Amino acid sequence: MRGHFASRKLAAWQADDCFKIRNMLTLRFDDGTLVLEGVPQLSADHQEQLMEMLSTVCVWDERIKHYRARACDYAAIMRGIHGVVSYDDQAQAYQTLAISETKPMPLRPYQQASLDAWLAAKRRGLVVLPTGAGKTYVALRAILACQRSALVVTPTIDLVHQWVSDLQKRLNCPIGQYGGGEKKLQDITVSTYDSAVLIMQHYGNRFGVLVCDECHHLPSFVNASMAEQCIAPFRLGLTATPEREDGLETRLDDLIGPEVHRSQITELEGEYLANYQAEILEIAMDPEEYVEYEANRRIYLDFVRAQGINFSQPDSWANFMASCARAQGGREVMAAYRKQKRLARASSAKLRVVWSLLRDHAGERCIIFTDDNATAYDIGKQMVLPVLTHHTKSAERKAMLAAFRSGELPVLVTSRVLNEGVDVPEASVGIVVSGTGSVREHVQRLGRILRPSGDKVAVLYEMISAGTGEAYTSERRRSHIAFGEMADFGSENP
Repeated sequence: MRGHFASRKLAAWQADDCFKIRNMLTLRFDDGTLVLEGVPQLSADHQEQLMEMLSTVCVWDERIKHYRARACDYAAIMRGIHGVVSYDDQAQAYQTLAISETKPMPLRPYQQASLDAWLAAKRRGLVVLPTGAGKTYVALRAILACQRSALVVTPTIDLVHQWVSDLQKRLNCPIGQYGGGEKKLQDITVSTYDSAVLIMQHYGNRFGVLVCDECHHLPSFVNASMAEQCIAPFRLGLTATPEREDGLETRLDDLIGPEVHRSQITELEGEYLANYQAEILEIAMDPEEYVEYEANRRIYLDFVRAQGINFSQPDSWANFMASCARAQGGREVMAAYRKQKRLARASSAKLRVVWSLLRDHAGERCIIFTDDNATAYDIGKQMVLPVLTHHTKSAERKAMLAAFRSGELPVLVTSRVLNEGVDVPEASVGIVVSGTGSVREHVQRLGRILRPSGDKVAVLYEMISAGTGEAYTSERRRSHIAFGEMADFGSENP
């Protein structure tokens, strides 16, 4: 929200009968926004300074005859009016705390560098650290440095439980939880993004610190509205991979602050993260399946060429879907596309190799990743393994992860729900049966097995059906420093 009233003359709004000049500016929190009531008469220099600030972050709301701003501009407004005008801050409802850590731990050098950089950046900014590098502890120390009511938001309920447990243990104070059936607010509260979106217009002034875990989720339209409706002047974003395919990571600077620190996996491997190997397994499909794959892929590619669809262009997938809906035989083309994808990502040969790898790593904790639920359930059924997807109920999910950590269940099969944040330091083997071309997804899956535990050496197996479109997918997702030199790969043919 940005103002467009900079040119409005002081005399014009002084003459408005509905606008009352006051000796004090009043700030109120109103449904996720800030309302500024009353503009006092000041000296010419201070009046110009005040109006410049108002025109930068506010708009004139004709309905109420007052200025209105995004709640997230609270800090900018306070900096703009402090020392310039007397004000009555009725917006702020967060508390000053007196909390301390029960058993303080020394920060690792890169954690200390992260915290120092964040503090130097006016306690706003983005910290990029690999999975398993201790981002949670950096956030805890940031909250302690601010001593203000804090809200931590995460993308999944599993991460909410993990944060609540860790904060309770380290701070020995009540920790609120919003989401997953809980609706309990405390001075320090943990919530999912979805739940925070729902409550922020009512409680956006109750927190002075906003911590966004896996903050690459934040720039999406709905999640961004949550950050915009929160007045928290102190903001910390945490992620291992801020970059997004849609380029919206540029919004993080406005919503959280600038990137203040970044450490790479390769910098921390061996000392703070487990040593690891990443292996590509190119697997030939069985002849009969490959014949079927080729036949279906030919139908799909012939249609794409006939329709002039170029998958390197924006909206190409939407164009393909629209063409399938309009063209004669389009339904058959879509069925052929799905069939060739299904054969490539879950061929019989791949599943035999999965079984062989599990035998080779008997006694180790293994996570099997798939791109879709159907493949995960097929593997679970054929090999009698537990399967964790977004359909898994919360209580069952917690029990399953606890059994995995204890070793009662040495293998877990999952689609995408374990991509982010879940703390399973015991895992040492990852088997990627199928996945998208997302660099972030691949780095996150590697991160699931990098948490240090003794002298383990983690192994990530990436399975590719030879002679299929999966080779393009693999090249795209491996263009990260964790998997070797960066490369400029061509566009993927889905």
